[in-house]
Amino acid sequence: MSNGLGQWYSKGHVVVRQGEYGEHIYAVQEGELEVVKERKGGGEIQVAVLRSGDIFGEMAILQKEVRSATVRTLTEARLLTIDKKTFMSRVHEDPSLAFNIVRMMAQRIRSLNAKLGERRARVERRRVERRAGRQRRQGPRRSGQ
Repeated sequence: MSNGLGQWYSKGHVVVRQGEYGEHIYAVQEGELEVVKERKGGGEIQVAVLRSGDIFGEMAILQKEVRSATVRTLTEARLLTIDKKTFMSRVHEDPSLAFNIVRMMAQRIRSLNAKLGERRARVERRRVERRAGRQRRQGPRRSGQ
């Protein structure tokens, strides 16, 4: 493992938890992490995998709201932690940083929309298949009966 900035986290470590307040942004330097959201009925659904060069945690700082998801390491990972004050200072020094974060967030939204569209299509296919199966079991319907 190389030395330098950043902190190492072991596999399975929860870096941020959905519902908690956050004051830091994280930059992935090495390793892989998963982003998961809690389901209403329990359990989790993976919404993304983060790799070297990705950042996370920006929404909690920009919106002053709780974390929208949990981020957990899939492998050992090295993360650079940036506090809100440092982040805001860097944005004032280099406004293109804010533009790049907005662009990244737009890409994430586009990706999530595509996943939602795929999921809706699968649900609709299952619904049609179940309906067709019921109709086959019931046999043909005759009018007037």
